[in-house]
Amino acid sequence: MFVFGKNVAQEVLRSDKKVEKIFIQDNFKDEDIIRMINKRKIDVKVLSKNEMDRKVSGLHQGIILNIEDYKYSRIEDVLSLENPLIVILDHIEDPHNFGAIIRTCEAAGVDGIIIPNDRSVEVNGTVVKTSVGTTENVRIVRVTNIVKTMDMLKKNGFWIVGTDMDGQDYTKLDYKGKTAIVCGNEGKGMSRLVEESCDFIASIPMYGTVNSLNASVATAIVVFEAVKSRRG
Repeated sequence: MFVFGKNVAQEVLRSDKKVEKIFIQDNFKDEDIIRMINKRKIDVKVLSKNEMDRKVSGLHQGIILNIEDYKYSRIEDVLSLENPLIVILDHIEDPHNFGAIIRTCEAAGVDGIIIPNDRSVEVNGTVVKTSVGTTENVRIVRVTNIVKTMDMLKKNGFWIVGTDMDGQDYTKLDYKGKTAIVCGNEGKGMSRLVEESCDFIASIPMYGTVNSLNASVATAIVVFEAVKSRRG
């Protein structure tokens, strides 16, 4: 998998992630990154800007890393934690939204993210770039069926909080126990079966002419409210 960008490169090089090869632009001069590459003795190939541009579609900032594919966590890795806070993504399709949500979850200390196997973006180079490399620090689990996973979480003591326009004020809910926050698809929101499986629906009050928020923004607002509640 190709990942790219200076921040991503620094995160990957700090981790124990296996790096097959690194491509750098012929005028690349970031001394810190070069020092990290030399320390790990990774094979480097110097390319022109045109050659770099042909390898990835995105702002590579002069560095591209060929790394092993992302290794997803198991649901058991999350369930074994004490009083976890997790985020469930109901068929998020935009890699930029997914990357932004991963970055938010890492910053907030969320214990895991659950995504479905089908009709959902997976961890790819664009996701890693948008997350600023924080995919390395977040447990991401892929499951076959979101609704069945939610039922299993409930049996393990979780409260499931969906996000939608028609619900309770998100600041009035109790997030202190085992909690899973569900974020719906960018265009359709939560599917009917997913919404029906939620214990609560959290709504963010709107005061302007727009009646909805970008999926990653809405997730960030509710997640940080949950973190504030749990630490209060």
